[in-house]
Amino acid sequence: MIILIAPEEDISNEIDILNRLFEEGLEYYHLRKPNKDYQQHCDYLHLIEEKYHNKIVVHYYHELVNTFNLKGIHFQEQKRRDNIDNPGQYFLNLSMYGKTISSSFHEPEELEACGFEFDYHLLSPVFSSISKKGYEGRGFNVNHIDKRIIGMGGVTKNNLSEIEKLGFQGVGVLGGIWNSKTPIEDFKAMQEFYRNKRR
Repeated sequence: MIILIAPEEDISNEIDILNRLFEEGLEYYHLRKPNKDYQQHCDYLHLIEEKYHNKIVVHYYHELVNTFNLKGIHFQEQKRRDNIDNPGQYFLNLSMYGKTISSSFHEPEELEACGFEFDYHLLSPVFSSISKKGYEGRGFNVNHIDKRIIGMGGVTKNNLSEIEKLGFQGVGVLGGIWNSKTPIEDFKAMQEFYRNKRR
């Protein structure tokens, strides 16, 4: 499982690259743009081919699932802590049928203890971040946790075996694709790694 996280700031050719990645089989795109408001999120989504909207998970403005045919919603750590104790209330006005719900964690103990059943959990930083300077990797080993956990932080096409040995069932990648000079080729190499695992 490969999750691509949006670059925080827009980069040149971002939408072109993204549409090409979808063409190549990208199934999970996490739209995380903290500096964009609701309307800018709508504008961004309208730039992406509509047939790919069902592969997009939003971090902000969860109500976008009511307007766009999105894949799901994601809770960042603080938002989860603030809202998930009363999930019935939170989801009351969201059209969540068939949608995924995921969340970010930075401590394996908190992830393990979390009572809400997320479809998957992003845990970071596994390795030192490529896109965030000073974000040191912690090499979490999650083999003992019986939940679907996706490793993030410092993920590239070259360290997927290492991440898998630590017990992660997939990767969340940001700098490993967006900072690459060959993002499509690097994504394809990652896909190939996971395809070979299924054989």
